[in-house]
Amino acid sequence: MWIRALQAVLDRGIRQGRLHVRFPDGRMGSYGPGAGTGPEAQLMITDPALPRRILLNPQMALGEGYMDGGLSFPSDDDLRGFLQIAARSAQSGRLPLPMRLAHGLRVRTKGLMQWNTLHLARRRVQHHYDIPDAFYALFMEEDLQYTCAYFRDDAMTLEAAQAAKMAHIAAKLCLRPGLRVLDIGCGWGGLALYLARAHGVHVTGITLSQVQLEAARSRAAAMGLSDRVAFRLQDYRHVPDRFDRVVSVGMMEHVGVPQYQAYFDKIHGVLAEDGVGLIHFIGRHTPPRVLSPWFQKYIFPGGYAPAFSEVIPRVERAGLVVADLEVWRGHYERTLRHWQQRFRANEPRVRDMFDDRFVRMWWYYLIAAEVSFTDMGMVLFQMQIARRSDAVPRVREYLYPAPGDDQRPSDTA
Repeated sequence: MWIRALQAVLDRGIRQGRLHVRFPDGRMGSYGPGAGTGPEAQLMITDPALPRRILLNPQMALGEGYMDGGLSFPSDDDLRGFLQIAARSAQSGRLPLPMRLAHGLRVRTKGLMQWNTLHLARRRVQHHYDIPDAFYALFMEEDLQYTCAYFRDDAMTLEAAQAAKMAHIAAKLCLRPGLRVLDIGCGWGGLALYLARAHGVHVTGITLSQVQLEAARSRAAAMGLSDRVAFRLQDYRHVPDRFDRVVSVGMMEHVGVPQYQAYFDKIHGVLAEDGVGLIHFIGRHTPPRVLSPWFQKYIFPGGYAPAFSEVIPRVERAGLVVADLEVWRGHYERTLRHWQQRFRANEPRVRDMFDDRFVRMWWYYLIAAEVSFTDMGMVLFQMQIARRSDAVPRVREYLYPAPGDDQRPSDTA
């Protein structure tokens, strides 16, 4: 019964591409128009309980089915193609009414899932980031930049693109020696150390991950920068100091919409009168949606990628000025492809550190994240903010100086 019901859903819902499915009882089915209308993919369902679970909670069941081995694909391209077909089909409006109603309920109650008390915030960060940094080093570059790289040209390596990202952020912060910088969500300290070393500023980095804190402090000591960079285990809501600059890279996705006002109010409160901030975060160019329940459970509990319409009212109410907004398209999917290649190359080492289920979970995450950018409207926002509209140059040439004529404010260091 459940297989027939799932076949009916696939037959009605797949409107682009072509999906070939082998069901647990050995039956085969092909769905979608094919003929150049989208990706083509094959999958095998071997768990007899999975068709029912897919019908009741498709996003959770698909992710868990892949993790547990009850759902498999002949190749990585098949997994990618299937997720692209699924993403496009979900947006077609042709899914069964119960699935649409369940999705609508998740959208309306997403604020409850994103409510972030101090205790919850720390626990959620620990879930994803208190994994040994040796694991992250297997698929990131040496500096451990776990955020979108900036590919100024297609030939750039991941290392070069991550360095370009940090230089671009530094330029937007309009740095000069001696300024005090707050790095909210500093990770393993790479950006803070770069800013101190390259621009002569004093940086305070805050994180809720004990593993990241220890790694960042160790790196600062090894580089001889402990006198210019301080790392704390601290929630942004508890920062008492004042700073000339505030930067937050890849952290706002963990704040949660109910806390956005407190987040931007705090940034306004810690910024000097002529201060400048740079918020670098994943968002979407679509109306507000909701994060997959599988992502919420296994990858980023409480995480969310907002529409800009959910952000700007809070910025305005905090008394901050949006001085510049840049939308990165195509950069994160390229970053993820680099991570995927390195993860695959080191898969045996990951398996030795964890187990097969962990490997499949992370691989599904890396591919699904890529598809969220290629097919689900995700983008990367860089929002430059200030307390005064004249705190940054009026024109953007300072961000892109001509060769031999570098006039970036940050290069006065």
